[in-house]
Amino acid sequence: MATQTSSGTPSAVDRFFRITERGSTVGREIRGGLATFFTMAYIIVLNPLILGTVPDGSGGFLGGGDGPNLEMIAAATALVAGLMSILMGLVANYPLALAAGLGLNAFVAFGIAGLPEMTWADAMGLVVLEGLIILVLVLTGFREAVFRAVPAQLKTAISVGIGLFITIIGLFDAGFVRKPAGPTPVELGIGGFLAGWPTVVFVVGLLLIVVMMARGMKGAILGGIVAATALAVLVETVANLGPQIGADGEVRNPRAWGLNVPAPPEQWVSTPNFGLLGQFSLLGSIEKIGIVSVVLLVFTLMLADFFDTMGTMVAIGKEGDLLDADGNPPNARRILVVDSVAAAAGGAAGVSSNTSYIESATGVGEGARTGLASVVTGVAFLLATFLAPAVAIVPYEAATPALVVVGFLMMTQVKGIDWDDFEIALPAFLTIVLMPFTYSITAGIGAGFVAYVVLKVARGRACQVHPLMWAVAALFVLYFAIDPVKQALGVA
Repeated sequence: MATQTSSGTPSAVDRFFRITERGSTVGREIRGGLATFFTMAYIIVLNPLILGTVPDGSGGFLGGGDGPNLEMIAAATALVAGLMSILMGLVANYPLALAAGLGLNAFVAFGIAGLPEMTWADAMGLVVLEGLIILVLVLTGFREAVFRAVPAQLKTAISVGIGLFITIIGLFDAGFVRKPAGPTPVELGIGGFLAGWPTVVFVVGLLLIVVMMARGMKGAILGGIVAATALAVLVETVANLGPQIGADGEVRNPRAWGLNVPAPPEQWVSTPNFGLLGQFSLLGSIEKIGIVSVVLLVFTLMLADFFDTMGTMVAIGKEGDLLDADGNPPNARRILVVDSVAAAAGGAAGVSSNTSYIESATGVGEGARTGLASVVTGVAFLLATFLAPAVAIVPYEAATPALVVVGFLMMTQVKGIDWDDFEIALPAFLTIVLMPFTYSITAGIGAGFVAYVVLKVARGRACQVHPLMWAVAALFVLYFAIDPVKQALGVA
């Protein structure tokens, strides 16, 4: 697709997003935006299942009523993801999409909303408060200053660790790797063997992407997702597998589909219900659980949000060759401002903190280099508020091969770390391995930062540690010890 006018001058879209300047095309940006959407569209289904099925401390469900309001949560989830992704594209011009953060939403559901006397409105108020605090830290330059204080090789380690993190997400969500009933933490397939047609769909999708990339074909990742989805629909039509999990929440067939069942829906379009918007109480939690508990909960949310995005935007920039010599992405402050606004917006909309998604690396792997890809992803999310049944056609098993491939591409950056320098090699190692092994980007970053400071001190080189690295390492020590701190303060 051309990015220039008939006279040979760049189009307005090209100039605004600097598409040609970054070595991309409008076609690549569109493909990349769609690829990102399909790899993260699962959040429209998964966020309601996490937030909507858990009663709060008063026994009420998110959105009101005596039972789950999954459709309402899905509509708000897609709406906020769409608006915030578009905002990222227009304001920061970066190929980074946003949606409700996994892990954060689970913490809100199980660690905050369920506390005695707490309501969902109170819990979402804490999310809004956390987002506003981070926004202040960005506007004052503190968040960006912390980011620039991190050594470049640690930033590379963060990118590599996230590559392994999204790889395990892809393998696990596809059922290629599973948690067994026995003593081992994970195993191949079921009982050590690959089983079930959905696994076949995953393997075929992965091989298709790899072969197309090896042959230099454009649109390999998106093409693999579409082809695997078509195969999944065919398999479901013939075999009628249904979902793994039954209506009672129990596993009915481990060889069935992990989340979405790839069957044509009865209706393709539905009118979204946005009644969840604005259901939050900014300070209502203080009288319910006390100011000390509020401070600790907001601190926990903030630290996870604070560093997850830093790691994600570095990883995306590294994959797209968008970083400067110090490992910093363009428009870093704008990226962080939008991300902070998204955190508050997610709470205000009742769908938990929205944050940058590492699945955006799928779009970058497809060739995206500018914010136009984020706009495309955002528009797809907005359409999904009406087309939720159509989005549900794409199963985990068809979308997750893209994550494995992108994980490989990000893993290649490991050569940028000096493994002969113990002071950087060990912190980098801990950063890389702890992300997938703890299923937490924040845990990996924290361990790496603390180890870096400790090793510098042990070798008598404490003066080489940036003052902000000292402060951040101290905060991570507090973060890792948050439960003992709560017990010492007598906080539940």
